[in-house]
Formats: sequence, structure tokens, C-alpha cells
Amino acid sequence: MKRIIILLLAASAFLAGSCCGGGTTVREDPADEWKAIGKSLNFYLVNDLGRNGYYYQKPVAETMGRMGGIIGIDFILAAGDTHHFEGIRSVSDPLWMTNYELVYSHPDLMVPWHPVCGNHEYRGNTDAMVEYSDVSARWQMPAKYYTFVKEEDGTTVRIVMVDTTPMIDRYRNSERYADASGSDYKDQLSWLDSVLAEADEDWVLVVGHHPVYADTDKTASERQNLQERLDPVLRKYGNVDMYLCGHIHTFQHIRRDGCDIDYVVNSSGSLSRKDVKPVEGTVFCSNETGWSLITADRHELNLHMLDKDGHVLHTVTRTKQS
Repeated sequence: MKRIIILLLAASAFLAGSCCGGGTTVREDPADEWKAIGKSLNFYLVNDLGRNGYYYQKPVAETMGRMGGIIGIDFILAAGDTHHFEGIRSVSDPLWMTNYELVYSHPDLMVPWHPVCGNHEYRGNTDAMVEYSDVSARWQMPAKYYTFVKEEDGTTVRIVMVDTTPMIDRYRNSERYADASGSDYKDQLSWLDSVLAEADEDWVLVVGHHPVYADTDKTASERQNLQERLDPVLRKYGNVDMYLCGHIHTFQHIRRDGCDIDYVVNSSGSLSRKDVKPVEGTVFCSNETGWSLITADRHELNLHMLDKDGHVLHTVTRTKQS
């Protein structure tokens, strides 16, 4: 009986978010701020989540749900590394519960989630990431790369989800990331080219896991490979508004000379890294833990970088003529 009570107390602590870490700074409730920023379409960008509820993962998830209840969230983009550290083995892997289902359980997070794989998923069974769509009604990942369009009140947003790990040689050449070498990134880039060639929606967002430009101590070849392979396709038709990614566990907003794309690195939704500094083209950077809210109508697209308490740190804004 004593063992059962201990297990029940441990489960209650997990669900209450009591195993998070960090400081106890109290700030003003941001709810009034949230009410002012919603638009026709409202959706989240999250990534680098999977810490079994530890650190800030659970409290961030609760704040995401509370904001969703106020402004109304249509869907969620999950830009990789939902599962640290060795990926998942199958659709019945317990990590689905401890990294995802039991953490993002708020009623206002029961909306479609559109994921891609990160490098940590590539240490495991990436096919199971796709197959989980047959298990969970909200997990909507039809393939490792795919596109869809959302429309609301006459506003159209095309989302293009790309699989960046196979585009990077250090993963393709490593046995630790066995699935990466089994995907032909040239086929994927050809597909991306064909999608962007026809994209005429109000806004076009491309989402991957790895950054094209960023401050990071991770291997420089990661960015070099994407600058040589992915970036030329992103720039080709002049219709991509933002490239969104994660991987670095910091917030970064970068604009490069001669290019109209906003390159956005989204921070971790569970545990950020300590240091970040400006690089060429940096508009804003922060080492806060958090996530991003994206809002759109026909005239304006905003990406709000939010800290773990839901306060806006920085807003990326794009506008169009009537």
C-alpha cells in the first residue's frame, strides 16, 4: 500500500508541474496583453519540447493553454525534437505520454498539431512519428515533409513543413542517425521548389528544425549545408515570408542583406541555453525559454516571441498593401 501511495503522489506531482526548475520571479499577468494581439488566424510555434515535463516544459504548456483559451488557437506547428534524447521506438513508446500527451493536456491545446522531425527523432524511429497520426487525432503528420493551407475570414496562410536533418551531411554520414541517410534530400528540394513555384497565398511560411542562419556553437557545417541547399530554394520565388526553426534553444530574428525573408529561430519550450549573441543580420536575440504566437490577417502577419510566462519579448511584423 505504501508503494502505491508513493506512485500516486509522484504522478500527481508530474501532472501539477511540480518538477519544473528555474527562478521564482513574479511578473504582471499578461492576459490583457494577449487580448490585444489576436487576429483572424492564431497559431503557435513550438519545438525542442521533450523533457518529460521537467524544467519549464509543464508550466510553459499550462501558459500556452491559458493563452489559447483567451485568444483562440487554430493549430500548433511543432518544429522538431518533441522527443529528447534518443527519439522514440514506436507509436506505443511511453515517451508519447511523458513528453507530449500528459504535458500538453490543456483543453485549449486539443487542436491540430503539425510536426516535423528534429535531429533527436532521427536517433530513433522516424516512421513512428508519422504513424502516430493514426493514434492521435490531433497529431497530424502525413509525411516527413508536407504542405497545407489554412484559411480564415478570407486570410490564407500556406505552411510548408520541411525535413532538414537529411539535408545535413553530419547526420547523413552518422550511424547514430540511421534514418537520415535513407532520405534523398534532392527529391525533397525538388518538391519544395514545385510547392513554392505555385504558392500564391497571402502568407507563406516554411518550417524546419535546423536554422539557416543563427548564433550557435553547434557545428558550422549544419548551417553551411542549409545555406547551400535549402536557402536558394527559399529565396527563388520571392514569396516566402518567414523561415521558422528551432534546434538552438534561443530566440533569434535575423534579416540578411538583399533578402526579404525573416529567419526566425524559436526557443525551447522546456529548457533554453545560456548564451546567445548577435550575428550578421541579427534584429533580436534572447536566451529566454518560451514559444511563439503567430497571428495573421490579410494585411499583417505577426510572430510574437513569448517568454515562459507569456510576455512578449519581440514581434516580427510583415505588412501588405490593401
